Amino acid sequence: MLQTLLISQVFSQLRDSLGKGTMKLCVCLVLLSIIVCASADNPLYRGGKFVWDAVGGAWDMLRAYRDMREANYIGADKYFHARGNYDAAQRGPGGAWAAKVISDARENWQTDTSGRGAEDTRADQEANEWGRSGGDPNRYRPPGLPSKY
Repeated sequence: MLQTLLISQVFSQLRDSLGKGTMKLCVCLVLLSIIVCASADNPLYRGGKFVWDAVGGAWDMLRAYRDMREANYIGADKYFHARGNYDAAQRGPGGAWAAKVISDARENWQTDTSGRGAEDTRADQEANEWGRSGGDPNRYRPPGLPSKY
């Protein structure tokens, strides 16, 4: 109720200072802006959400990588792959996209520079896809990995 009163006072002051014709135009522009911004189907909103989710997904991937390095636990690699992809994909399409791009780039880079075998790369990509598709990362959790992770 107080908000309605404040809004009507603001519009009254605008009408007095701008004139009735300009005031009507301002009201129409404000209402149009509210409708466009509030629309869940707004392409600008969807694009912004995709980018926001992608940034958050990249952060999730970085956090999983840091945890993997900190844990330094033999056999936990696949778990952290699945967890990073899972966390990123939970954010939405932008997060899933970021997880796929980062996972693919990392695997391609590691294959070229580390000399790891194709079988290890395939297993990493399987864990990545499992996490991105919503599978429980604990499927790859090795026994004895501290509960912190």
